[in-house]
Amino acid sequence: VPAAWQRPYLNVFKHFRVEEWKRSAREGDVAALTDARLKGTVYRIRGSVPASSYLQLPRTGTQSLGLAGRYLYLLFRPMPRKHFVVHLDVATEENQVVRISFSNLFKEFKSTATWLQFPFVCGAAKGSAADRAARTSRRGLVGAAPADVRWTCLVLDLHSILSLYLNRRYGHLKSVKLCSNLLVKNLCTSDLVFDPGVTFSEAQQADLACRGVAPMPREMAFPVPKGEKWHDLYDYIRFPSEGSKLPYDSIQKSCLGPVAVSEDPVQQLPQPVTLTKAVRDRLSLIHQITSPKAVSASWRR
Repeated sequence: VPAAWQRPYLNVFKHFRVEEWKRSAREGDVAALTDARLKGTVYRIRGSVPASSYLQLPRTGTQSLGLAGRYLYLLFRPMPRKHFVVHLDVATEENQVVRISFSNLFKEFKSTATWLQFPFVCGAAKGSAADRAARTSRRGLVGAAPADVRWTCLVLDLHSILSLYLNRRYGHLKSVKLCSNLLVKNLCTSDLVFDPGVTFSEAQQADLACRGVAPMPREMAFPVPKGEKWHDLYDYIRFPSEGSKLPYDSIQKSCLGPVAVSEDPVQQLPQPVTLTKAVRDRLSLIHQITSPKAVSASWRR
């Protein structure tokens, strides 16, 4: 359970004063700039090699963020026609460090006892050619981000990821490394599920609090012009999807639609995903082997 100072949520960039670069580190082409659409400061991380340009929290590997919130929110936009990588180091309750990485460079899901690598499928603007192609493809569009890639609210359920893929219990978030090519607005941790498409009055009327669902805090929100709907302008991805018993082998919008009650209930249902052999093997190993060393040896290529 997060300490009181981390509840109901923690604005990571604000708390660690990223703009001062005293408790965070940057390497390569990392710059703060004003985004016209979001009407606020974002951080641009770019470079020809993802590992050469990055924003890292905390500053050194010997330190730890110590953030215990179940959900990690990343508000970001992949750069068009580019690749990006994000690394999260989390600690289990037994203090084993596991790295969770996702990237549109990855072609398939890979797993060891201490490293999970997820392909990230970038969404395109609704109704665009890239969006139509992704809808007709069973696996979406893997690879460089489309030209009209949208700002995204990615919600990672760190508790479920460790439980589903490694049969481990989540302890806390140690570090975050955002590598090129990305635009990032903010990071947030919380035990609550924030739905950006729901207003405070709607949340009260539907009594969403009893389900652990809340409206997006104002300082974490994307702007929505009058008469527009959030989900028509931006992407919302929750991973793994709510109620999922089987792990998915990629992170993409089709995993789940809006969290709260919507006009189209079909949007809320997890979309069918074909599991790769790697995921099926992973599930088999979880049931057969309990020793981390044995798992690591089995997955050594």
